Amino acid sequence: DLMTRAMEGQSPGAVRAQLGRFGFSGAKAQTRVEKLSGGERARLALALITRDAPHLLILDEPTNHLDVDAREALVQALNAYTGAVILISHDRHMVELTADRLVLVDGGTAREYAGSMDDYIDFILGRKPKGEGVKGNSAGGRPAAPKTMAEARYAQSQLEKADNVLARASAEVERLDAQIVAASSAAQGQAGAKLQDLLTARAKAADALAAAEQAWMAAGTVVEALEQA
Repeated sequence: DLMTRAMEGQSPGAVRAQLGRFGFSGAKAQTRVEKLSGGERARLALALITRDAPHLLILDEPTNHLDVDAREALVQALNAYTGAVILISHDRHMVELTADRLVLVDGGTAREYAGSMDDYIDFILGRKPKGEGVKGNSAGGRPAAPKTMAEARYAQSQLEKADNVLARASAEVERLDAQIVAASSAAQGQAGAKLQDLLTARAKAADALAAAEQAWMAAGTVVEALEQA
């Protein structure tokens, strides 16, 4: 019913075809939204936003909370999509299988990144990637390791705090994603204002999640340096 309302004026065959592209066929196509798993809801959301075949999709961390099967279904759907996609993701598997150009957003600027994903990971960890000329944080290319037990304990506590913040931020994004799907299933006139509010809140939550991920990666870098010292 949700997709039928969203594709008002389209034939039943077109509705079934759109659902089938995202793994909803047979009895699964008749399942109520509230009974779908988190991964299935994410696939349904993608089916909804691509129903009119837009020329451009902007996806922010689309694999968050997806199970393995849902991630693979999303990869296949994106590779079959004929329009352009701007993909913001920390999912290396997703990026490597779908992206043909990398853009590095850093220091308030965005530029095409000529390196590989391995080079990018080296850059994030503070090491000098091959061919990129990005300076590391120390003469050896690695962050300086903590020198005392007190520093070691502090580094570990910071990592644990960052992990907790990341978990809360991730849960908030998941909660809003579920509400967005539920709002999308309502009548279009009733859902419009609420859906816009939810999308705005989701964008803010995604920013908070990205910041939490960066803090977690930074804390992990310090702990990694300690372990290798």
